[in-house]
Amino acid sequence: MKVLVPVTDAATVDDEFEVDGLHVDERYLTHDINEWDEYAVEEAVQLAEAGEDVEVVTATVGPERVEETIRQALAKGADRAVRVWDDAIAEQTLFDARTKATLLEAVAREEDPDLVLTGVQSGDAGFAATGVTLAERLGFQWAAVVNNLDLDAGEGVARVHRELEGGVEELTEVTLPAVLTIQTGINDPRYASLRGIRQAQNKPLDVKGLADLGLDESTLDSPLTWTSTSEPESQSEARIFEGDAETTAGELADVLAEMGVGQ
Repeated sequence: MKVLVPVTDAATVDDEFEVDGLHVDERYLTHDINEWDEYAVEEAVQLAEAGEDVEVVTATVGPERVEETIRQALAKGADRAVRVWDDAIAEQTLFDARTKATLLEAVAREEDPDLVLTGVQSGDAGFAATGVTLAERLGFQWAAVVNNLDLDAGEGVARVHRELEGGVEELTEVTLPAVLTIQTGINDPRYASLRGIRQAQNKPLDVKGLADLGLDESTLDSPLTWTSTSEPESQSEARIFEGDAETTAGELADVLAEMGVGQ
């Protein structure tokens, strides 16, 4: 059995930052494995630990920088990894869910997985549509926002518990091959051990471009256009008292009295 886990490195923006063209300047960004993807990786590794002959393959779309992210998944127990990138992809300013799903579809066609586990969404772009779009392109059954998984590989069925809108929860069966988008809280992601980190350096990590996957640059055409990026205006009713402790304490006491506090 083969489980494919697409992962991404999500960017966290510093409290103070500057916008450089369409992007936040790299100086103000911290990249790390996407939170939702950590749960997907853990679920896949647990399936491998519980079953026999289960291979876990991770895949990502990104520059050389993201190899640090994908090796985190390898250190936690994934068997090998695929990174998709080339010069044509590097020129793109926006990867919508359809474009990313198309690239991951090509990887999935080559890998022929029985099960695909993705995070529900990424912590930065937050489209929350890549997983289900990938399922549609592959023609796989799917279930989104899964917070419990009972896999019966022998029967080829995944029994899943998932969250719906309005606090409603659903228990359903999905026939393999399938794509499941994994919600946070489904498990407790492990920390990579020192041994796992060392082993990850020797695990296969293949880099493939569009041509390697049988694709061309038209694959990157998107109906979405990124036109501008700006820092949102912030509004605050905070009042700052300046001066020594006695002065500011008195001013604060007056304000609280005006608000009726303590009356």
